[in-house]
Amino acid sequence: MKITGTYLGIFVIVGFFTAQTVLADQLTHKFKNPSFSGIGTGAHYLTIENQEKSRKDKIKDDIESALRAADRAEDNSTINKFIRNLESRIYSQISKGLVDSMFCNPAEVPTCTNSTQGAFTIEDSNVSYQVVNIDGIDYIRLTIVDADGTITEIEIPIGIGTLGG
Repeated sequence: MKITGTYLGIFVIVGFFTAQTVLADQLTHKFKNPSFSGIGTGAHYLTIENQEKSRKDKIKDDIESALRAADRAEDNSTINKFIRNLESRIYSQISKGLVDSMFCNPAEVPTCTNSTQGAFTIEDSNVSYQVVNIDGIDYIRLTIVDADGTITEIEIPIGIGTLGG
């Protein structure tokens, strides 16, 4: 008896299915997702909640960061830099004029008014000055009264050291 390729193929196929039937087991299905199986459900829900909170926190932080960056960009704009510089120079000129009028010598400075007292207001704070003589030494007494009523007094000697002459 001669075995041909056809008989050999049929024999291999039948042998394969017979071997598989012998080794086969019952199919069982288990869900891997804890929401369906109930195994590890609490940890699964906590993980999901943690991920949602992390996303919300990151979005909130990104928004706050973008707002701070916009504020910094606005503060550093050319017009705002110009305004700050201009205010600084105006305040500098005002303070220079006050110092010149408080410490000037009429014999040396023709525009000196030689005022012995004066007052002005800056942002709800009253500032007054007057020349006083204590123990033979002239002082400028600078009195600052804040909006809340706090009083600060500064006494500056005239003609001692490099101030005034």
